[in-house]
Amino acid sequence: MKAIIPVAGVGTRLRPHTYSQPKPLIPVAGKPILGFIIDRMVKAGFTEFIFVIGYLGEKIEAFVKENYPHLTTHFVIQNKREGLGHAIYITREFIAPDEELFIVLGDTIFEADIESVKQLSTSALGLKKVDDPREFGVAEVDDDFNILRVIEKPSIPKSNLALVGLYKIKESEQLFIALEQIIKNAFKTQGEYHLTDALMLMIQQGIVFKGFKIQNWYDCGKKDILLETNAILLKKLHPPQNNSWPYQNTIIIEPVSIASNCIIKNSIIGPNVTLGENTIVNYSIVRNSIIGNDATIDDVVLHDSVIGSDTFIKGLSQSLNIGDNTEIDLSQSYD
Repeated sequence: MKAIIPVAGVGTRLRPHTYSQPKPLIPVAGKPILGFIIDRMVKAGFTEFIFVIGYLGEKIEAFVKENYPHLTTHFVIQNKREGLGHAIYITREFIAPDEELFIVLGDTIFEADIESVKQLSTSALGLKKVDDPREFGVAEVDDDFNILRVIEKPSIPKSNLALVGLYKIKESEQLFIALEQIIKNAFKTQGEYHLTDALMLMIQQGIVFKGFKIQNWYDCGKKDILLETNAILLKKLHPPQNNSWPYQNTIIIEPVSIASNCIIKNSIIGPNVTLGENTIVNYSIVRNSIIGNDATIDDVVLHDSVIGSDTFIKGLSQSLNIGDNTEIDLSQSYD
């Protein structure tokens, strides 16, 4: 069984960071979002991956090849973003007609029993109750959690069970036939070729889909959710080090993730802070924030902030959302 991970989106909701960094590579709790996804799938036994890349795709490819050289990987370029259905369709040459596949969206971190889902005798879709299902594909199910209907971003949802980006497809040949049908007939929903529409065609043809529940799911597409996810995962994945941090005249309030080669002096870091590699922090207070690699933070009070890599900030007390390769100096006053 192969895993398909679409990562061709431009991440407009996380700009300015996604101008120079693909959303799946933004760090959360010390690891890129895509790293969490690949690691979970590898743990479930997957060894062959197909990545659908586009904008800044070379960075995705470099990350995967550098960190997962033992995996069999393929990279398919989606030159024109025409929706998730189109992204899956262009991988068809890598999938045998009788081969099962697993699709995982590349911008969400999830907790689910993938091992059990792989063993199901039918196709299956990951479902999670959400407060506003109008923002998602939505599934209607019967009492046995068989899926009766799926619809993309309904204006009047009949269910609050959202499709959250995990799809086990047993009938891959029928999936690609359904995708080809909607693409050849230019059948678009909200201007895109949606995977949801192809799945609905399959259901209408009598193909059985079961729903499976997602225990935890973190959509990292917005700054506030990204920071919330960072805080949750820091508590889960980074146990306290009992004040054994080697930083001069500095207080560390855990949980935090501090990457290698960081220089921190005269500062207070935490709680809920991720610092990237080679970051320099001096005379600063940083809490509930994500700081990229090779950043310099000097004489700053930062909270609820996402700061890109190669960034220099001096003399500021604020909540920020700053992309890569930025320099800000507000230490002087201008009257």
